Amino acid sequence: MEVVTKKRMMIFSGSSYPELADEVADHLGMRVGDVKLSQFANGELYARFSESVRGADVFVMQSHSSIPGGMSLNDFVIEQLIMLDALKRASAKRTVAVIPFYGYSRSDKKAQSREAIAARMIADMYESVGVDRIMSVDLHTGQIQGFFHDPFDHLTALPLLKHWIEENTSADDRVIVSPDAGRVRLTEKFAGHLGADIAILHKRRDPTKHNVSETLDVIGEVDGRTVILVDDMIDTAGTICGAAELLVQRGARRVIACATHPLFSGPAVQRLADSPIETVVVTNTIPIPAERRSDKLVVLSIAPILASALRAVFEDESVSEIFQGENV
Repeated sequence: MEVVTKKRMMIFSGSSYPELADEVADHLGMRVGDVKLSQFANGELYARFSESVRGADVFVMQSHSSIPGGMSLNDFVIEQLIMLDALKRASAKRTVAVIPFYGYSRSDKKAQSREAIAARMIADMYESVGVDRIMSVDLHTGQIQGFFHDPFDHLTALPLLKHWIEENTSADDRVIVSPDAGRVRLTEKFAGHLGADIAILHKRRDPTKHNVSETLDVIGEVDGRTVILVDDMIDTAGTICGAAELLVQRGARRVIACATHPLFSGPAVQRLADSPIETVVVTNTIPIPAERRSDKLVVLSIAPILASALRAVFEDESVSEIFQGENV
């Protein structure tokens, strides 16, 4: 007699952002599984799953963010690795690391001698625990996918941001602006979907310092227009606020900032509040504490896109079809 094995899907969350995991599970008509996560007195992390995972396709969600006054990005990376290792040892059929924001993504190459390529190191760590698949949203650079031998599903929040822009700005006067040369490709993507013009900001960065740059000039026509600055992340907001000030000096009528990942580190909140940026549109790949929110902030949920991707992977269907019609 032939034995038919029924596929089983399970979702678990690390400590960084359980609310997003709950939202994704709700979209799928599921619940987030039970796992005991704790910390020893010396800071070591512990994970034990409270239910059987044998033979299941298990998705472990964890954003590489930080909790003010709590666990750090580094803690969350290690916690997810420990969870994935525990799943393999508990005979899960397939493990998928769902990382809405991939940490160390800016360290994807050697810009100077004697630097680490930390994004590759993180990839090696995930592969060392036997993960079967990785899923993330809007990597800082697409080449990070090449650091993995396992399948990598690179999702994008572009459809969410595009729809907001279409509903809240006029097609007649919008121009999509890249805050620096490294974001030109992303800007061209946005502009192509919206049928808009583009402009580029020339920026000089101090290679000896992190999060320090100076915006020098604008290439393109922005006078009297609605300017939409696009980036993958907003960290300390120095780049995007400096860009906004220069664009207003060059005659921009409105300035709107769009980014997938709202890191909002250090002085970011105050800088955005003091800047000429009218609205900051982001997604919820990272939790945004109340003290980092403001009237300028619009947060779009990435949960429907993540839920659709999880379903497609579980059912062995195309993930790219989620974005059909969006040309992403």
